[in-house]
Amino acid sequence: MPETELTGQPRKRFVRFRLFASVSIVVVFGAAGSARGAAPSLREQAARIGIQVGAAVNPAHFSEPPYALTLAREFNLVEPENVMKWPATEPARGLFNFEAADAVVAFAERHRMKVRGHNLVWSVHNPAWLTQGQFTPQQLSAILHNHILREVGHYAGRVFAWDVVNEAFDARGNLKHSIWYDQPGIGLAGGGSAYIERVFRWARAADPKALLFYNDYDVEGLNAKSDAIYAMVKDFKARGVPIDGVGLQMHIFNFDTHNLSSLPANMARFAALGVQVHITEMDVAIPIRTDGRPANLPDLRRQAEIYRQVAASCVAQPACTGFQTWGVTDRYSWMPAATKGRAGAGLLFDQDYAAKPAYRAVFDVFSNAPARSKR
Repeated sequence: MPETELTGQPRKRFVRFRLFASVSIVVVFGAAGSARGAAPSLREQAARIGIQVGAAVNPAHFSEPPYALTLAREFNLVEPENVMKWPATEPARGLFNFEAADAVVAFAERHRMKVRGHNLVWSVHNPAWLTQGQFTPQQLSAILHNHILREVGHYAGRVFAWDVVNEAFDARGNLKHSIWYDQPGIGLAGGGSAYIERVFRWARAADPKALLFYNDYDVEGLNAKSDAIYAMVKDFKARGVPIDGVGLQMHIFNFDTHNLSSLPANMARFAALGVQVHITEMDVAIPIRTDGRPANLPDLRRQAEIYRQVAASCVAQPACTGFQTWGVTDRYSWMPAATKGRAGAGLLFDQDYAAKPAYRAVFDVFSNAPARSKR
């Protein structure tokens, strides 16, 4: 997520049931992942063409039947919004708590979904004991190394990909000042991306089979920031530093699509380096009313066209193997809080879990694409 994150198919393609809290809901999936007797799902279409389609999730909502049903039916990939970050997993030095994150992994395994881990290293969203601890670089290095070994090791074989480092570059392509880089850093300040290299090597050692991603925002097109990330990945690949992919977050506000015209070229240059590309956190904000619903219905069509363009770019690039939205439903989107109520409703499902035109756009792109070999 960008640093503004708060810590914190026409209408329904399946039958809407009246559900009661006392009823236990079980969704039975066939080999392709759809509920028996139901209309085709987004996850079926994605699986057919060799793409993981996913959503960021909050396990606190798993007990809400429409949330769990929609997630399990339509997606084959989940990523926890917050419960794999430092405040949740290491709330005190050396004290690890994986209970909430384990719930995400367990849900995924019950519903034949993959899990992306998010994230191991970020300049923000760190616990106070860490940021206010006045540790030396040597102490920080040991703390970070231990955290990666414990968390990645805990999920070895169960989390298929990790956002190892999140949002390390600024808009000009310079490394951001951070506790890990130079304030005080882990002993590699002034060494450019050396600290990033080190944590990727630690993550590989903790789980040799997991895919390792660098993840960032405002890098969907060709610009100074994506240039810097490209240069880093190229250097890493040339020197044998373990990196398997780049995550393009794809948060879009105010219908700002200036980067989308160069999205295919950006994906292509990363693909040429031999890494995968994932759309990791997509949402497209539109103006909303005070109740959080779209202010203007035509905006839903504009939103759908942006989703269509991004999905088509991903489908056209064999190295694009993941397409994920930052959330399941507009009901729980982070966008209204981040924009002081001005924009939101950025996801594929509305507040009532009804599929939006954006859903139909992505579904159509996936269903019309030729099948490709799975990685």
